[in-house]
Amino acid sequence: MRDSLNKMMGRTRYVVCRVFIHLAGADVAPILGSLNTTARDAIAADGDLEILGEGLVNVCQTLLQYDEYWTSAANEGDVFWSEGEAGDYVNDLFTDSAQRYLSEPDFSSSYGSVNDANQPLSIPVTRNVIVMLTAAFTGEIPELESDLSNIQALKEGLKALINLHYKHKLKAIQVHFSPAQLGDELTNDQLLQHYPELIPL
Repeated sequence: MRDSLNKMMGRTRYVVCRVFIHLAGADVAPILGSLNTTARDAIAADGDLEILGEGLVNVCQTLLQYDEYWTSAANEGDVFWSEGEAGDYVNDLFTDSAQRYLSEPDFSSSYGSVNDANQPLSIPVTRNVIVMLTAAFTGEIPELESDLSNIQALKEGLKALINLHYKHKLKAIQVHFSPAQLGDELTNDQLLQHYPELIPL
């Protein structure tokens, strides 16, 4: 009822959503390279939504290529009729995602630098990777406003995020991932502890 009343008054509908995707297997670690490149570009972009959107597209396309490794997923979100309230919720989700286990890349360290004699020659390879995508957009996107805990729905949701960039409807974009860099490991126990909302696909 409130939804249709706000629409009749011509108010802008803001949707904020967060999608969790858990990839598992011996070959998932290389995705961290792609995610770190996107993270570096995002920091350099200094809030430029066009560049952030291109990064989101790259991440979504990479995830779609790795779909055989998808193991569990979850999503959440809300609808707002105030840009300020939507912005507050985006900030809340950003803080929560950043506080999750090993989800903040450390670009000050150069893991595996040839000059560091103390670095091991082989680094541990994680079998688990979590990607958290948060987006705020205007309008109605049913593919992102439903339960994404099945593979087909998740694929449609990622494609919808890609389309939002090209339609210039994105208002905010965040990408977090864990572990944040090659050499860090996300164990099954840590996964259960820090990402309890995940639903097996």
